[in-house]
Amino acid sequence: MDTSVVKCLECGSRNLILDESKGERHCSDCGLILEDTMIDHGPEWVNHTSDGVDNSRVGLPANALRHDKGLSTDLDWRNRDYSGAAIPSKARAQYYRMRKWQQRSRQTNARERALNQGYEVIESVASKLGLTKPCAERAGNIYKKAQEEGVVRGRSIAVCACACLYISNQLFQTGRTVDDIAQASKISNKEIGRVYRGIKRDLRIRTPAPTPLVYIERFCSELGLPPSVVARTRQIVAEADAKDIVDGKSPCGIAAACIYIAASLEGFHRTQHDISSASNTTEVTIRNRYKEICKVLGYEISPAPYTYPESQSHEKTGLSLSTRDSE
Repeated sequence: MDTSVVKCLECGSRNLILDESKGERHCSDCGLILEDTMIDHGPEWVNHTSDGVDNSRVGLPANALRHDKGLSTDLDWRNRDYSGAAIPSKARAQYYRMRKWQQRSRQTNARERALNQGYEVIESVASKLGLTKPCAERAGNIYKKAQEEGVVRGRSIAVCACACLYISNQLFQTGRTVDDIAQASKISNKEIGRVYRGIKRDLRIRTPAPTPLVYIERFCSELGLPPSVVARTRQIVAEADAKDIVDGKSPCGIAAACIYIAASLEGFHRTQHDISSASNTTEVTIRNRYKEICKVLGYEISPAPYTYPESQSHEKTGLSLSTRDSE
């Protein structure tokens, strides 16, 4: 490190502290940063163990959503050299052929091409659903294992990739249903469910059973409900679980019904149609579940008064007047 600065330029103090992790030198008396972005002249490797044996080199992290772990090189698509100058027109055809063969050399056989296509589907659907990177990488690992075991042979690549993403979603408890994945991928939920069961059976993957608590925060966020409703919904779900009302019923339906009850009790009324649209559950299911829960737990709620829009009220008034006049 450079030691040219020996005293503070603000207060004149010589109590300077060197922070090698941040590359900064600052004054301990007044806090003035004297130097920043300093060059580290130490070794380029990083020691991750206490005994000092593992000397890992720096570099890009491995990407599990690439068939080559994302460690291969790539030719830039721009026709410019390292200094930014334009490549002569005579050499552009050569660069075009180099890019083409470089891309072909990445995927040497059909297996790597299928693996890359499955990773692209997983990455695209996960991005649309807002899933985390660890969840998408876990789905990629499941898809790669399924391909190695021959489970995906004879099946659609896109369907298998979505099924692996649904398995990873259940492992991470992210609150996405098979209908959400089907809507994002434009694939039938029946096809995803059939392949999903086959992959779980052949790879012997066990996923935890979904609970209503997984979907509460997501549904409340889409409905614009405050944290007080979320806490009250969790309380109602816990009370319903203690009374064995949750067993054998759809977790989305139970979560939607508890949200309807909690929102009414807290004064943030939401219609059954709004909750049905947010939770992808029918209004009949929400109505039946909330009646069962209210009957067992003793809750009494009054439905929110529905006010017709002004245009509809005029239409209805005009219709009644015309009918009465005709009579």
